[in-house]
Amino acid sequence: MIPDENFICVPEVPGPTKEEIRCLVMCKAQITNNDVVVDVGCGSGGITVESALRAKKVYAIDKKTDAVKLTKDNLIKHKVSGKVQLMEGDALEILDDLQSFDVLLVGGSSGDLPLILSLGYEKLKKGGKIIVLSILLETKVEAVDTLKKLGMKPEIIEIFIAKGKIMSRGTMMKGRNPITIISSVKPSK
Repeated sequence: MIPDENFICVPEVPGPTKEEIRCLVMCKAQITNNDVVVDVGCGSGGITVESALRAKKVYAIDKKTDAVKLTKDNLIKHKVSGKVQLMEGDALEILDDLQSFDVLLVGGSSGDLPLILSLGYEKLKKGGKIIVLSILLETKVEAVDTLKKLGMKPEIIEIFIAKGKIMSRGTMMKGRNPITIISSVKPSK
């Protein structure tokens, strides 16, 4: 995993997704060098970069110009831009134009999560994986409900991470935002 401090950051774009979370997402996604990955809501590009290090091809989507520019900068910095097609615009329109893929990662949905998951499911190959990252309770509920309606069995992991900060008197543990990873596999039948 790439350390957090090795990513370019700007105040206008949140992220990158913290290293420990990226590690768990990559573990759940099990991306291989034959996989085509779609990253919806790529933000600063942390998940996109990690995916590109493993995948055959990554489509990174965000509707915000600042996010697309920052992801591009991080792709160049980590020398993986050749494996990524960066796309600015509405995820639903872009997903509709894509061919089938192996992994769908959703880090941002602008309120369209059920539609993104449903359309993504149609394009997802059998045995493919969907992974949703959520910081909002409502997003967790939407993701689980939608995946169940699609005939998938969601696995939910709630993660609370604290990192040590060395101080003069000792080590203070500083909590990071809790995050939920909802993952599921498209049935092969």
